[in-house]
Formats: sequence, C-alpha cells, structure tokens
Amino acid sequence: MFLSRRQLIAAAVAAGMSLALAASPVAAQSRLKVAAVYTVPVGQLWVGRIDKALKAAAARGEIDYVFSENVAAADYERVLAEYAQQGHALIVGEAFAMEDEARKVARKFPKTAFLMGSSGKPARPNFAVFDNYIVEPAFLTGMIAAGMSKSGQIGLVAGYPVAETNRLMNAFMAGARDINPKARFHVTFIDSWFDPPKAKQAAFAMIDKGVDVLYAERFGVSDAAKERKVLAIGNVINTQDKYPETVVASALWNMEPTIDAALAAIKAHKFKAEDYGRYSMMKVGGGELAPLGTFEDKVPAALKAKVAAREKAMREGKFKVRINNAEPRGNVR
Repeated sequence: MFLSRRQLIAAAVAAGMSLALAASPVAAQSRLKVAAVYTVPVGQLWVGRIDKALKAAAARGEIDYVFSENVAAADYERVLAEYAQQGHALIVGEAFAMEDEARKVARKFPKTAFLMGSSGKPARPNFAVFDNYIVEPAFLTGMIAAGMSKSGQIGLVAGYPVAETNRLMNAFMAGARDINPKARFHVTFIDSWFDPPKAKQAAFAMIDKGVDVLYAERFGVSDAAKERKVLAIGNVINTQDKYPETVVASALWNMEPTIDAALAAIKAHKFKAEDYGRYSMMKVGGGELAPLGTFEDKVPAALKAKVAAREKAMREGKFKVRINNAEPRGNVR
C-alpha cells in the first residue's frame, strides 16, 4: 500500500508518541490486580482493617481491588483458586481455620503472591503471612484501664482463645498491672468471631459482678458498657465516635504498612514467603494508641504522663512488651 509523505510523517509521530507513553512512569506503574477473601463480614473489625488499607491503595490508583466476604469453609478453596486463575497479582485474606486449604491453593499457583493472616509460618515460594502484633498499644490501653477503674475489677470479652487474641489480652492485662498490681480480671470467650448480642450479655454478667472497665475485643461489649454507664477500651479500631462517653482509649492496628510493603515487593519482583508481622509494630506505624479525644480532660494528668513515658520508651526500644500467646486467665473465681 502506497503512503503519502504526510501519512508517513503522521505514522512516525504516532509511533513516537506510543513509545514515549510506554516508557513513561504512568505506563510503567500499571495497576496491580488484588483480591481479598474474607470468611467473615468485611465490617468485622479485624478484616475491616485489611479492607481499609487495600481501599487506600486503590484510591491512590495503585491497585484494582475486589473481595469476597462471608466465604464459607466449603467454598474457600474454590474462591481462592478462582481469583488466582483470573490473574490477580496478590491475594490477601485470613487463613487460620483454613490453613491447609489456603496453602494448597498457593502451591498450585506459585506465581501468585499470597499474603494471609496466619498463626503458621511462611511457605516457599509465595505464601507470606501476617498478624496483628499490636501488643504495645494494647499494653498502654491496659494502663489506662487500670488507672480509670474505681473498683479495680476489669473485664475482658473476646471471641476465641487463639494466639491473635491472646497476645493482645495478655499485653492489656500486663499494662493494667503496671498501674495496679492488684487488679482483678474477669475473662470470657464467646466462641464466635461475630455475635454482638452474645458479647453484650457476657459483658452484662461481668458488670453485675463489679467490673467498671471492659476490654471490648468483640462488637457488643461497648454497647453493654454504654447501657450500664461503665467504661470500655477499644481494640484494633477506634469506636469512640460511636461511644463518646464510653470508649476511653483504643489500641489501633494499621494494616497500611503491611499492604504497602507487599505491593512494593511485587512491583520490584521481590515478593517472597516471609513473615510480615513486623509491619504491625508501632515503630513502623502498624500500631498506635488512639487519641483520647472526648476523654482527653477526663484521664488524670498523672496517668497520661505515665502512659506517655511508657510509649516513649517503647518507641526508643527501651521497653519491650512480651508477646504471650498463651490463653489468658482471669484471677476472679
């Protein structure tokens, strides 16, 4: 086919523009396809933090993010595999009760990056793990709880006695003892990750026994505290906006450092099986003590000073909170 000089020039310009676009940073930084598989509602506090971090990456234009929630055990393996088959570069989720299934799928798709909440170890080449190691802010909230308690009795209502829950509860109690060595603890597990009514009833039972500060590891606890006009301590997320007269402080888990590190590794073609737990620590922004907000003027100055001193020592590496995964025990019969 004969092309005129004008057509040849136009074709050359178009080709040059295409090459320039292909070489530009915008083209080079294509959006990664990321999928998440959740066995609970995305509104559940633990996976909600993962969802929040992934949505932040999507808002930056870094990823295309899709997820499945309330995935039943019978469907878990299939859903993971389908996302891998669809070409997602990264699959995030929580394995725990589905460890065998998650690891089986990862072995079938070695070129797909898996970043899963897990109590187990990484598995080569592509199964990385993470967890919520926010023991430092949990310790600080325990200090606040003991300092705000008038009865010296503190209640802890949680889902299951698994490592992810146990370590935070143990750190919380250690912080409380730091202020009141004689603090008395009531501990109840409701055997559910999401049953607000059951958690609420467990909290009521503790309040009836004299508890005046509650550790709200599950939804429903703060509702009980609000109704009975006692105080609550938040976990993983800050719900003080919903309970301004109830929730004193919260230990926050920020999943952004974990997600950002995984995405950077994938882009650099360096993603590997490793433990991402270190990205939940305070020094990298993975954990923090929420602002006191409505309780800023209600928490005694002396208590705030002690908490601030402990936090400073933690950030400087001069005070370490022990990671204790053993099932926590109350000291009230």
